[in-house]
Order: sequence, then structure tokens, then C-alpha cells
Amino acid sequence: MDIAQLTSVAIFVIALGIIISEKIHRAVVALAGAVLVMMLGIMPFEEAIGHIDFNTLGVLFGMMLFVGVVKLSGLFEYLAVKCAHIAKGQPWRIMLIFVLLTAVLSAFLDNVTTVLLIGPMTLNICKLLKVDPVPYFLTEIMASNIGGTATLIGDPPNIMIGSAAGYGFVDFILVDTPAVIIILAVICVVFYFLYGRKMTAPQSEIDDVLELRPADYIKDHRLLRISVVMICLVVVGFMFHGALGWESSVIALGAAGLILLLSRAQIDHALAQVEWTTLVFFAGLFIIVGAMTATGVIDMLASWLVDITGGNVFLTMLVLVFGSAIVSAFLDNIPFVATMIPILASMQATGMDVTPLWWAVSLGACLGGNGSLIGASANVVLSDISRKNGHTITFIQYLKVGFPIMMLTTVIAAVYLVLRFPPV
Repeated sequence: MDIAQLTSVAIFVIALGIIISEKIHRAVVALAGAVLVMMLGIMPFEEAIGHIDFNTLGVLFGMMLFVGVVKLSGLFEYLAVKCAHIAKGQPWRIMLIFVLLTAVLSAFLDNVTTVLLIGPMTLNICKLLKVDPVPYFLTEIMASNIGGTATLIGDPPNIMIGSAAGYGFVDFILVDTPAVIIILAVICVVFYFLYGRKMTAPQSEIDDVLELRPADYIKDHRLLRISVVMICLVVVGFMFHGALGWESSVIALGAAGLILLLSRAQIDHALAQVEWTTLVFFAGLFIIVGAMTATGVIDMLASWLVDITGGNVFLTMLVLVFGSAIVSAFLDNIPFVATMIPILASMQATGMDVTPLWWAVSLGACLGGNGSLIGASANVVLSDISRKNGHTITFIQYLKVGFPIMMLTTVIAAVYLVLRFPPV
């Protein structure tokens, strides 16, 4: 490795260490690391800016604005009380409903959009029952990443793989979705033993919640109708944005602009709902990871993952599913998958059947997002929502739960791939 490569790795490792220590806010660390990359000449300003995924930032910004306006209707309070009634006020049943709802929505919506919708509902129901929302947030983060693995549009790496390998929506339903269903069933059992058995609420609080009328929480009936229609349009937009030739950020920003226009909501109020620190963190992180991409570190890592198997497809499949998961737990999975695509394409060009390898990268990269608090956009967004409402989720606190669960789901995915694509 040359000086530039070593420096880019050092900046990433030091930044990660400071983020883990939580002595300095992660947005400040990411911003400082990005500036350092440019000051040390690893990348000039123009190239560094080019590594920022403005599509992801656009989705984040657009959906934060969108949800900020929808909140004014009382929809989230209404849904929270409704879910509590369906669950008979039992905290574990409510958690299970939210986990399944998050996973299903994440299969058809951007993960960030899903947690932005689920987060306010979670806070409301936890306030009503006077229970700690952190276990709910932890399980919803993991459910969003697992659910997003199921379909072509559920997670950006799947969109990239589908485009490169020529796989369509149905292909992902046939291959990834069965694995996700198995994983989700196992994870719900794990969540029960981790949290469900210990979840209680005073009977008086449960009775009080069951006496609440969901309709009483609707603040603006006109905005509620607009919000429901707009959410449906957003779902359809995310499902078909590829066919329409629109980036997902166009859907999110368009939805935000339209609901602001129709609702006549105050733009100042909507902007106040945006998690600006989250946007700054991701912008800085994209540049830090981009430095390792520009210097060839990511290329070296991807090639090494393939080379250590000696070209054996079965062994490569296993290495890729675990390697993709572990790497994606701490690095943005988008540049990693972008690097793996030409490597797999070149192997395919030699006549090798690399079908199992595409699915190994898909499952590993998407499930790997659960490995750490910075493993996926949804993790950062929901943890920031939690912190903003007085419930801090630390890096280590999440790592203790998220990393073992990520490894468990990756083992299940590996077993599934072995059964689906047995060695010949």
C-alpha cells in the first residue's frame, strides 16, 4: 500500500474510533475527516464532492421534510393508538407488529422513509404506555435492513446488482425473499427472548391506552386525507422509479414539495424537522469512504475477497456473503458493491457461472447494515430521532446487539445459499 492508501485507511480508522468513543458528535468527526482528506491532498475538492451520494442525501432530506408535514395531521398518533388496540395494549405484541410492519414497508419503500414513518409512531405509543422506546428502535432498525433485502427496490445494492446482472423484481422475490422470510421468523424469536419476555406495562396504563379513541388524535382531517394519498403515491413512486427513469431522490423531494404546496404548511416548521446533523454526517462519511475508493483500497479489498478462494465459485460465494456483511457493517455498502460488480462481471465474461455470487453479495451487503450503528442510513436516522427525544443509543450499545444478530442472519443466509446453490 502507498502513502495515500495508508493515509485514507488511517483517517477512516481514527474517525471510526472517535465515533465509537462518542467523545465528539459523529457529524463533527465525519466533517473533520472529510476536510482532512482534502487538506492532505488525497482528493481535490471537486473529486471529493463527487463521492457524495446526493441521491441518498436527497432521499433523506425530502422524506424528513415530508414526514415533518405529515406529523401535523395527527396520523402517527392515530396509528399508534390503533396499533395499541390491535395488540391489546401488550408491549411485546406492539413490538412484534412494528417489526413486521417495518420489514414489509422496507421491502417496498426506501429504508429511511420507513423508519421516518415508524419512528414517530413508536415514540407516541411508548409515551402512552410509559415504556422505554430504545428496544423498539433497535428492533425496527434491524427489521428495516432485513426487510429491505427482500426486493429489487428495498436497498440500493439490490438495485445496482439487478441492473448489472439483468435481474428483475421477480428474480429478487424468488431468491432473496424466501431467505428474508426465514431470517425474519428467526429474528422475531430472538427479539422475544431479548426483549419480549421482560416487557411489561402497568395494567392501569394498558387500560388507559385501550380507552383512548384513535379518531380523537386526528388534528387536521384535510391534511390527513392529503397525507394518506401522498404516502400511497410515494410507495408507488419508489416501486416504479426505475421504470420511470427517476432517481429515488426525485420521488422524495417531489413528495416533499407537493405536500408543502397542498398543505400550505409553514416551510420554517418543516425545515425545523430535518435532522441536519444526520445529513452532515453522511456527507462527511461519503467523502472519507470515497478517499479509500479513489486510492484503490476498496478495489484491493474486493479483489482479496475473491482471490483467497482460488476462483472456486462455491467457496467464493461463502467468502462473499460473510465478507460483504462484515465490510458493510462499517463501510457504506454502495461503493463496496459498485466495486464488486465489475469483478463479478469479468468473471462471468470468462464463462464462469457467477449466479450464486450475485446473490451472495446482495444478501451479505444488505444484511451487513445491521452490524453497527453506522452500517446503514436507517440506523443513523432512527438513532438520531431517538437521541433528539431524550433516548440516546450509543455505538457500543447498538454493537452489542446488532453485530451478533447480523452474524446470525448472515449464517442463515449462507446456509440458505448453500441449499439453493449446492456445490457441484
